[in-house]
Amino acid sequence: MTSHKTAQTMKPATAAKKLGVYLEATPAEFQEGVVSRDELNALQADPPEWLRELRRTGPHPRPVVAAKLGVSIGGLTRGGITEALTTEEIEALKAESPDWLVRERATQAEVRKETVRVKEKNR
Repeated sequence: MTSHKTAQTMKPATAAKKLGVYLEATPAEFQEGVVSRDELNALQADPPEWLRELRRTGPHPRPVVAAKLGVSIGGLTRGGITEALTTEEIEALKAESPDWLVRERATQAEVRKETVRVKEKNR
Protein backbone atom coordinates (compact mmCIF):
# COMPACT_ATOMS: atom_id res chain seq x y z
CA MET A 1 0.00 0.00 0.00
CA THR A 2 1.53 3.29 -1.08
CA SER A 3 0.68 6.51 0.65
CA HIS A 4 -0.10 9.54 -1.45
CA LYS A 5 0.89 12.66 0.38
CA THR A 6 -0.71 15.83 -0.94
CA ALA A 7 0.50 19.29 -0.11
CA GLN A 8 -1.65 21.15 2.39
CA THR A 9 -3.14 24.20 0.71
CA MET A 10 -5.19 27.16 1.84
CA LYS A 11 -7.38 29.80 0.26
CA PRO A 12 -5.73 33.14 -0.52
CA ALA A 13 -7.84 34.82 2.21
CA THR A 14 -6.43 32.45 4.83
CA ALA A 15 -2.87 32.97 3.59
CA ALA A 16 -3.33 36.77 3.59
CA LYS A 17 -4.62 36.62 7.16
CA LYS A 18 -1.61 34.54 8.24
CA LEU A 19 0.71 37.02 6.49
CA GLY A 20 -1.06 39.99 8.11
CA VAL A 21 -1.95 41.68 4.82
CA TYR A 22 -5.15 42.93 3.19
CA LEU A 23 -6.15 40.39 0.53
CA GLU A 24 -7.58 42.95 -1.90
CA ALA A 25 -4.20 44.71 -2.02
CA THR A 26 -2.25 41.57 -2.95
CA PRO A 27 -1.28 40.77 -6.56
CA ALA A 28 -3.97 39.12 -8.72
CA GLU A 29 -2.01 35.87 -9.03
CA PHE A 30 -1.96 35.59 -5.21
CA GLN A 31 -5.71 36.30 -4.96
CA GLU A 32 -6.68 33.84 -7.69
CA GLY A 33 -4.60 30.83 -6.68
CA VAL A 34 -4.21 28.54 -3.72
CA VAL A 35 -1.25 28.74 -1.37
CA SER A 36 0.56 25.67 -0.12
CA ARG A 37 2.05 25.48 3.37
CA ASP A 38 5.52 25.48 1.75
CA GLU A 39 4.70 28.60 -0.28
CA LEU A 40 3.40 30.35 2.84
CA ASN A 41 6.56 29.44 4.75
CA ALA A 42 8.68 30.76 1.85
CA LEU A 43 6.70 34.04 1.80
CA GLN A 44 7.23 34.44 5.55
CA ALA A 45 10.93 33.53 5.44
CA ASP A 46 11.85 35.66 2.42
CA PRO A 47 9.02 38.07 1.60
CA PRO A 48 8.93 39.38 -1.98
CA GLU A 49 8.95 43.14 -2.52
CA TRP A 50 5.15 43.37 -2.90
CA LEU A 51 4.68 41.74 0.51
CA ARG A 52 7.32 43.93 2.19
CA GLU A 53 5.70 47.03 0.68
CA LEU A 54 2.20 46.00 1.80
CA ARG A 55 3.43 45.39 5.34
CA ARG A 56 5.21 48.74 5.34
CA THR A 57 2.57 51.02 3.79
CA GLY A 58 -0.69 49.05 3.68
CA PRO A 59 -3.54 49.07 3.22
CA HIS A 60 -3.63 47.01 6.40
CA PRO A 61 -6.43 44.62 7.46
CA ARG A 62 -8.51 45.64 10.48
CA PRO A 63 -6.66 43.42 13.03
CA VAL A 64 -3.39 45.11 12.05
CA VAL A 65 -5.00 48.58 12.12
CA ALA A 66 -6.40 47.85 15.59
CA ALA A 67 -3.00 46.70 16.86
CA LYS A 68 -1.21 49.74 15.40
CA LEU A 69 -3.74 52.05 17.05
CA GLY A 70 -3.73 50.16 20.36
CA VAL A 71 -7.46 49.40 20.31
CA SER A 72 -9.71 46.38 19.79
CA ILE A 73 -11.41 45.53 16.49
CA GLY A 74 -14.70 46.38 18.19
CA GLY A 75 -13.19 49.73 19.13
CA LEU A 76 -12.44 50.39 15.47
CA THR A 77 -16.05 49.68 14.61
CA ARG A 78 -17.33 51.95 17.38
CA GLY A 79 -15.00 54.63 16.00
CA GLY A 80 -16.49 54.22 12.52
CA ILE A 81 -13.44 52.49 11.00
CA THR A 82 -14.74 49.63 8.88
CA GLU A 83 -12.24 49.54 6.04
CA ALA A 84 -8.55 48.79 5.68
CA LEU A 85 -6.26 51.78 6.31
CA THR A 86 -2.82 52.69 5.02
CA THR A 87 0.09 53.37 7.35
CA GLU A 88 -0.24 57.06 6.46
CA GLU A 89 -3.93 57.09 7.44
CA ILE A 90 -3.13 55.29 10.72
CA GLU A 91 -0.41 57.83 11.54
CA ALA A 92 -2.81 60.70 10.73
CA LEU A 93 -5.40 59.22 13.12
CA LYS A 94 -2.77 58.91 15.85
CA ALA A 95 -1.74 62.54 15.33
CA GLU A 96 -5.35 63.76 15.27
CA SER A 97 -6.21 61.63 18.35
CA PRO A 98 -10.01 61.86 18.02
CA ASP A 99 -12.13 61.37 21.15
CA TRP A 100 -13.17 57.84 20.17
CA LEU A 101 -9.52 56.79 19.83
CA VAL A 102 -8.59 58.21 23.24
CA ARG A 103 -11.60 56.40 24.80
CA GLU A 104 -10.87 53.09 23.08
CA ARG A 105 -7.18 53.20 24.01
CA ALA A 106 -8.14 53.80 27.65
CA THR A 107 -10.60 50.90 27.49
CA GLN A 108 -7.95 48.65 25.98
CA ALA A 109 -5.46 49.65 28.70
CA GLU A 110 -8.04 48.75 31.37
CA VAL A 111 -8.67 45.38 29.72
CA ARG A 112 -4.93 44.65 29.69
CA LYS A 113 -4.59 45.64 33.37
CA GLU A 114 -7.53 43.44 34.33
CA THR A 115 -6.11 40.51 32.35
CA VAL A 116 -2.80 40.84 34.21
CA ARG A 117 -4.61 41.15 37.55
CA VAL A 118 -6.64 37.98 36.91
CA LYS A 119 -3.55 36.12 35.73
CA GLU A 120 -1.66 37.10 38.88
CA LYS A 121 -4.61 36.15 41.08
CA ASN A 122 -4.80 32.70 39.48
CA ARG A 123 -1.13 31.91 40.12
